[in-house]
Amino acid sequence: MIDLDGVGVELGGTAILKDVSLFVPEGEFLAVVGPNGAGKTTLLRTCNGLLSPDEGTLTLDGADVCGLSARSIGRLVATVPQETHLAFDFDVADVVAMGRAPHRSRFATTTEADRTAVDSALERTETAQFADRSVDDLSGGERQRVVSARALAQETPVLLLDEPTASLDINHQIKTLSMARDLAAEGKTVVAAIHDLELAARFCDRLALLADGELLEVAPPESVLTAERLETAFGIRTAVGTNPVTGTPTVTPLTDGPPRDHRVHVFSGGESAASVLGRLFEHGYEVTAGVIPPGDVAATTARKIGHTVVTAPAFEPITEAKAAEVATLLESADAAVVAGPIDGENERLARQADRLFAPERIPDPPANARVVPNGTLRSALNEVDAIGSSPPP
Repeated sequence: MIDLDGVGVELGGTAILKDVSLFVPEGEFLAVVGPNGAGKTTLLRTCNGLLSPDEGTLTLDGADVCGLSARSIGRLVATVPQETHLAFDFDVADVVAMGRAPHRSRFATTTEADRTAVDSALERTETAQFADRSVDDLSGGERQRVVSARALAQETPVLLLDEPTASLDINHQIKTLSMARDLAAEGKTVVAAIHDLELAARFCDRLALLADGELLEVAPPESVLTAERLETAFGIRTAVGTNPVTGTPTVTPLTDGPPRDHRVHVFSGGESAASVLGRLFEHGYEVTAGVIPPGDVAATTARKIGHTVVTAPAFEPITEAKAAEVATLLESADAAVVAGPIDGENERLARQADRLFAPERIPDPPANARVVPNGTLRSALNEVDAIGSSPPP
């Protein structure tokens, strides 16, 4: 386990970590996430004893790291660094065997336990086929797997991974993080700095969100990956949703355009409406939608970007209450868009809009709709921005 209490680290007179308190128990896979320069690598280098805290305390398995020898730390924590280049040319098997150094005296011969640990690490990282090859002959991704094998051969209760998927193809990204999750399930404490938020959410038990050296949140992925927290940490707007296959959070960065003071209501559902909602939101508009079925992809998109959507069961009449909700949204909207075919109550509601736009691909739009060439909807809405929210003459 790892226990940091009020840890602060300065490098060159600059505070890199500020009052970080974090407990990671046995059997947990924790991802440290955050923007470049947040202090993720410094946190890992502090946890493995390469850096000493200027403030606070750090213990590994109950032992204060500052009081431990390098050999003792090497028996407690293994690290897979970002940089996998080795200063000398070794065979892969020799590199992996270096992980046994903390367990051997300087002139000791290789034991059966050493050979078993090395063979197991090579097998687990799928690098056994490279055992007799020079590490310099390997690709960056293959070399990273070899360095991971070296860390596994170290047989420590704590494993630290610094951007473990950075040089890997998608196949080995999944295999590496699956392996890390399995190691945690077997009782190891696993901490990884991961830049891919969706991979971190998929494989890790908790996320530690770090920004400017401060720990903003430590919680399960769905609690950390919110649009508000991500904007605070990364300075960018995002749309946070749910992966339909894994059930874990997805994060879509949005164009960093200036927020607009205008609201647009979108009629119709389906992929076309979802696309319009997403594009409008990305360009800074506050968007609302409805009336559409609750399971419609447009409803899912509206909820994902955190805006109001009025829903009603499919193939059932729209109630007066639902119609009143939409009417209220239209009163505060600066414009409305017909993103697909509509009829019945939705069409009646659309005719109430002061400014209604419809791309020319839409068949039979309401009579009050201004039909605009496909692909020019944003330009038309820009006119609304320019002239303000007063109704057209």
